[in-house]
Amino acid sequence: MTKPKPEIRRININPEPKGEMKDVCGSQQDVWNLRLASLVVSTLPDHASDKEAATAAISAMADMKPADPIEGILIGQIIAANEAAMSAYRRAWALSSEYFHARLKYLAVADKAARTVALLTERLDRHRTQGHQQIVVKHVTVNADQAVVTDTVVTGASGGNALSAANLLTAETDVSLRMPDATKPELELAPVGRGKESK
Repeated sequence: MTKPKPEIRRININPEPKGEMKDVCGSQQDVWNLRLASLVVSTLPDHASDKEAATAAISAMADMKPADPIEGILIGQIIAANEAAMSAYRRAWALSSEYFHARLKYLAVADKAARTVALLTERLDRHRTQGHQQIVVKHVTVNADQAVVTDTVVTGASGGNALSAANLLTAETDVSLRMPDATKPELELAPVGRGKESK
């Protein structure tokens, strides 16, 4: 008996994608953008009837500005997990106090979903920064009647040679902030009087 030949399916990919929905889901291929957007909308409660909620979710995705499809996926999951957390919180507090154990279960589910939102947000941030940290050190220089504030940006890898806080704290400033020496002749010291003496 001969094995049947596997069916060959042809998939046509647009060689010149327009990326009209790239601002929403991050891909140049609008087929993917529409697919991801519809998946995110379908995770919303009452997604079939509530067009306002769908518009709000897609607007939030656009506001988070995905730069590529990975960011689009992470942002879609953040929105879905946030919806799940808020829905579970709402259900927990809608129950009367006599259903204490059911309320606790809803709160536990809401807590897990909220932690998922935090984890996904961290992953999105790590993807955007490529695992690099950026630390801004403020230098304040005070000289007579003027104060100058300058920024120094220190960038390091999160895993490898990250700069320690001790190295940052020992950074030198441009101008020394030592107290003036009263014994030097170029400084004129103002005389200090005792006030009016009684006669």
